[in-house]
Amino acid sequence: MQSALQRALLAADTAEDNRGTDIVVLDTRELTSMFDYFVIATGTSRRQLHAMSEEIDHALEDRLGDRRLGIEGYEESRWILLDYGDVVVHLFEQETRGYYALEELWGHAKRVTRPAR
Repeated sequence: MQSALQRALLAADTAEDNRGTDIVVLDTRELTSMFDYFVIATGTSRRQLHAMSEEIDHALEDRLGDRRLGIEGYEESRWILLDYGDVVVHLFEQETRGYYALEELWGHAKRVTRPAR
């Protein structure tokens, strides 16, 4: 099993590969013991959010041997949450992301700089 940071970065890269935008990785380790990283990305349509979520699942399982523990919001597709235990991925449509403003809610979390690809 790879580190939580490696898994979070792979999830972020996979979201980007599937045309996700405004991708942010937050390090929450100093703020909560429930999880280590949030990955947040925006999609433009239900179809794109589904594709991102499915490709993230495939990438984490195929490349790192990690299996998702849970999923929420897939049917509604305004906010899809993928739970990998210590990494939680949030895929939003634009309006919903603005409404919930997770970056503000978790404003004390450090932003992780993603390596150039």
